[in-house]
Order: sequence, then C-alpha cells, then structure tokens
Amino acid sequence: MTNNPIKNTSTPVIPNIVLTGFMGTGKTTVGKLLAERLHCPFIDMDALIEEREGRTISDIFATDGEPYFRAVERRLVSELSARQGLVIATGGGVVADPENVRAFEETGMLVCLDAAPERILERVAHETHRPLLAAPDREKRIRDLLDKRRAAYASVSLHIDTNGLTPADVVERIVEEMGSHD
Repeated sequence: MTNNPIKNTSTPVIPNIVLTGFMGTGKTTVGKLLAERLHCPFIDMDALIEEREGRTISDIFATDGEPYFRAVERRLVSELSARQGLVIATGGGVVADPENVRAFEETGMLVCLDAAPERILERVAHETHRPLLAAPDREKRIRDLLDKRRAAYASVSLHIDTNGLTPADVVERIVEEMGSHD
C-alpha cells in the first residue's frame, strides 16, 4: 500500500488588516501597497459606500446627514469583519463607534495611522471631497476633529506614526508588526 497524503496546497488565509486613522494619514495609499504586497484584496470603505449608494460621501452628508452615513458605515464594518484576508482602509470616523473597533479587532489586526495636524493639512490641502473639512480654517477644523476623536483613536492598540515615512516605509512597519503577532 502506498502512502499518498493529500497535500494542502491552498494559501493560508490571513486575518483582515484594517487601517484606520484621521483623514490624510495614508490609509488608502498604504492599504493599496500592503494589499499588493500580501496578495490580498483591498477595500476602501468610503469608495465602496460611494459605489453602493451611487453618490459621493459629500452628497450623503448633505442629503441624509452624518447619522445616516455612520449607520451605512456600521453595516459595512459588520459585513467586512465577517470576512478574512482583506486589507481594509476605513473612513477616519469609523473608530468613533466602539462597536466598529470591537468588530474589527475580533477578526483582524487594527492599525491606526497617525500624523501631525500640520502634515495632515499638507496632505489634504487641495482636496475638495472631504465634507468634514468644509470650514474656513481647515487647520483649526483638523485640530478640533483630532481632539474630538483622540480617545477613539487611543482605543486602537497598534499605532504607526506616518510623519516622515514614505507609504512603503509604513507598509514595512505593518508587515513587521504582523510577524510579531504570529
């Protein structure tokens, strides 16, 4: 009798890697690079919400308000946290809901990308699609929102300061952290 063991040739599924943090910290840019590096699907939550709603985030805020948007966002968090092997870039306010943090941390590695307010302003200075920055003094608005979300961002256990790092550098740090969480 020959011993013919069945080989498992399937690729192991990694837990989700969820990038969160304030707008302009690099979630989408880093997420795309990380997904490419890990050969995983990349999902930008804001882009997916816009696709499903058939309108921009700004339009959703203007027409239905932030509470409606946050409810749509919450349902998407629930859907995505039930999957595996994704690299996900969240909207900047996802962590304001502790249930979102809990759901993502239960099924993956949640990473908060940080940046100084001045650096964030530099990165988003020419963008017009950010409804929460519709204010005459954008730097003050950024500081106010960061202060408001400080505790929510602090609830995430893993932080990477993106100041002075390239997106590739941030990807390397995340990959290192993944190795230390095995």
